[in-house]
Amino acid sequence: MPSSQAQRAETEAENGGRPAAPGGGLFKTVTSSRVSQLIVDQIRTLLREERLQPGDRLPSERDLCTQFGVSRVTVREALRSLEAAGLVEIRLGARGGAFVTSPSSRQVGEGLADLLSLSPVTAAEVTEARLVFELGIVPLIVERATEEDLDELRALCDQHAEAIKQGTYTMEMSADFHTRVAACTHNGGIEMLVQSFHGPLLMSLREAQSVEPKMGRQGVKEHRGFVEAIAARDAEAATEIMRTHLKRTQSRVKRGRK
Repeated sequence: MPSSQAQRAETEAENGGRPAAPGGGLFKTVTSSRVSQLIVDQIRTLLREERLQPGDRLPSERDLCTQFGVSRVTVREALRSLEAAGLVEIRLGARGGAFVTSPSSRQVGEGLADLLSLSPVTAAEVTEARLVFELGIVPLIVERATEEDLDELRALCDQHAEAIKQGTYTMEMSADFHTRVAACTHNGGIEMLVQSFHGPLLMSLREAQSVEPKMGRQGVKEHRGFVEAIAARDAEAATEIMRTHLKRTQSRVKRGRK
């Protein structure tokens, strides 16, 4: 038997008689779903139906093994998946166990960030989305920004102005300012979306910077003006400053595509 036929026969034997998938051994045959994932899915369903609430303690590993009819290894694998998703918290000690929790905005944001980073989104699309989103939240910022928020934004402006003088200003600093501005809405959903958008935002800013290497000098001044408009509770002025600010980035991104 030729060696290729022997290898094919060996692979089929390992796969329970099924032919090997194309790809020269790159992929391995998998089952339709893992048992541990079925456990995860059941617990997610109970959470959605509110039959499990944050703070509830799940049965012990032994009880879960009995109820699901699986091994302790499978239960532990499911619990690790739930913990990574921020749906349970594993506590040690005599009063420990698996407790239902709620995923933080950071954890959810990271999942969305992965999705956005892996999507073929362009710098132009990101900037267009920013025009809709960042202008849309200005009224909330004007209404809800606290004195502490304003102090922190002014401190950022001072740091960034100094970085401009020193020639050390980066697009990460610009992204940090916009992220902090969004936090002034004191809306967890908005903060989650902004955190998830951090990667694409940096990508678009860097593309704009490739067209205008000294990008930042005017932007930092506009950041300062925006903060003072917020402090004055002037939504119209703040919106106009942000629109001008974002339109400049948009024009640079468009120039970079030509």
